[in-house]
Amino acid sequence: MSPKQQRSHPDELLVGLVSISDRASAGVYADLGLPGLREWLARALRSPWRAFERLVADVPSAIEGALLELVDQCGCDLVLTTGGTGPARRDVTPEATRAVATREMPGFGEQMRRISLEFVPTAILSRQVGVLRETPEHSALILNLPGQPKAIAQTLEGLRDAQGKIVVPGIFAAVPYCIQLIGGPYMETDPDVVVAYRPKAAQRT
Repeated sequence: MSPKQQRSHPDELLVGLVSISDRASAGVYADLGLPGLREWLARALRSPWRAFERLVADVPSAIEGALLELVDQCGCDLVLTTGGTGPARRDVTPEATRAVATREMPGFGEQMRRISLEFVPTAILSRQVGVLRETPEHSALILNLPGQPKAIAQTLEGLRDAQGKIVVPGIFAAVPYCIQLIGGPYMETDPDVVVAYRPKAAQRT
């Protein structure tokens, strides 16, 4: 297990990135999930952040172990997973995520499917969930994302019209305030990628 990390800055976000794939974890082909998550965060975040990455097979114990290590040992505030959320028998990410959760955040899964339905009718087959894992010392938000980098970006950013106006909000617009509410750092985003929403009372001047 990794020792619990110390922040290099009070506002540094510790984020866990987990790609779930039998074949990528076995080296059959290159993993695209972790690079996709990393590249999107690099574009979206203006405040400091540090990532801890895991590539695991579609096995409940492996997924649960990665999530527990990232939250309980590494101290991650946010964990983003990619892959394993469909209806196939090997798609067990939602079950593994719920197994380590203390509370569910159903709005995240609902909004992810709403965004994906703008592109494909098979979005109703997605079983992505958002949950909180809370211990006496620490709380974290865990979100299941799609498996493809393009779909990851669409889910996080939302959909814009031809003039660049958001028509369907992405889920990341709510993430900074959620992290703030559960005791995590103050996150700032690049508004050209995603605008973080907070009520005025929660905004820094």
